[in-house]
Amino acid sequence: MLETVTSMKTSEARDVLAETTRKSDAEKRGRKASKEVRQLQLIEATIDSLARRGYAETTMADVADGAGLSRGIVNFHFESKEKLLIATLQHMYDEYSAHWRAALQKAGDDPARQLQQLVWADFDRSICNKRKLAAWLAFWGEAKSRPTYQALSSSRDNYYQQVFIDLCTALKQSGAYAYEPQVMALALSAMLEGLWLRLMMGTEDTTRETALQAANAFLAAAFPKHYG
Repeated sequence: MLETVTSMKTSEARDVLAETTRKSDAEKRGRKASKEVRQLQLIEATIDSLARRGYAETTMADVADGAGLSRGIVNFHFESKEKLLIATLQHMYDEYSAHWRAALQKAGDDPARQLQQLVWADFDRSICNKRKLAAWLAFWGEAKSRPTYQALSSSRDNYYQQVFIDLCTALKQSGAYAYEPQVMALALSAMLEGLWLRLMMGTEDTTRETALQAANAFLAAAFPKHYG
């Protein structure tokens, strides 16, 4: 009888411990999710502030107000304006990278289709809109004097550029073109960045639609055997 009671108590103790562990794990996941949600709120509010006020005029208080959170919450998650801005730039690069990688995968194995999808992706409304373009412009204006920003963007930009070089190499082989792949890839990148810059500056004759038309015209001129 005593052994039975002891066994029952031991089993109950294990059940209680298991339930406590499950609750603890759930609470940890909840706290982590809550932390990520709060950080994303603050990052999105930072993008809003950069778009409206610019880099120098954006403050931690502006971000807190924009996110509808207390200033203490901003300090808790990011400690300083610089750390908040680095996290925001990281987020924007992650979003941009995920976007073009998805476009590349969607295109399949055809290099011409892949390049076209990459160009089109650059002018997708989810990426190419006034709010995000203004935030990019704010960061680009500071990049020269901030090594952290340069380091963050350099490896990503180099990888993206290598994708262009590889695609230009493949198109040269299949189309028997005379250009140098690295030079053509550089021209392609400069064209896309120039169109983004015109959109950022609010040039009257440049819209997402006309910018995409110009990019398509570039493809047709540079790779006439692939883009009629």
